[in-house]
Amino acid sequence: MRVAVFGGSFDPPHVGHVLAVAYALLTQRIDEVLVVPVYAHAFDKGLSPFSDRVEMARLAFADIARTSVSTVESALDVPSITIRTLEHLSREHPEWALHLLVGSDVLLESSKWIEWDKIERYAKLIVLGRVGAEHPDAPEPLLPDVSSTRIRVLLGARGEGGTASEELARFVPRSVLEYADAHGLYR
Repeated sequence: MRVAVFGGSFDPPHVGHVLAVAYALLTQRIDEVLVVPVYAHAFDKGLSPFSDRVEMARLAFADIARTSVSTVESALDVPSITIRTLEHLSREHPEWALHLLVGSDVLLESSKWIEWDKIERYAKLIVLGRVGAEHPDAPEPLLPDVSSTRIRVLLGARGEGGTASEELARFVPRSVLEYADAHGLYR
């Protein structure tokens, strides 16, 4: 079975994430996408609680067939690093042919990643072009120019006017917005 691992903070997940998964499933020879929210960020980035990010990811990807959300990184040593996750998945599921779904921004930052040079021993890269992160080894960007950082800013500014709410409605799955509101996230 060919499984693409799609890791990230998903703080919060947005339509760019959802479209990346749908695009990969439609254009690549993969059977399933395993969405893996990071447990403890390797770059010491502050994150919303893991349980909230996992639940928002489940909501965001609920309607995408052949996609599941995994909490695997919560069982591994911290900080969470991609190579450790891939090694673990490879041991636990030797029948899987692993792929790693990443944005072109990752190629630009690969020197910061721990043991980046070992990643392709475990997983074939599937690179999606990202606006503002053009790279010679990546295709042209075709997904919307959206980031979780921008979404968090908009969520924090929502009470200040209608523009933020309109943009959020375009870029964040409704179920994720409802969850964030119900749990008081990003205020």
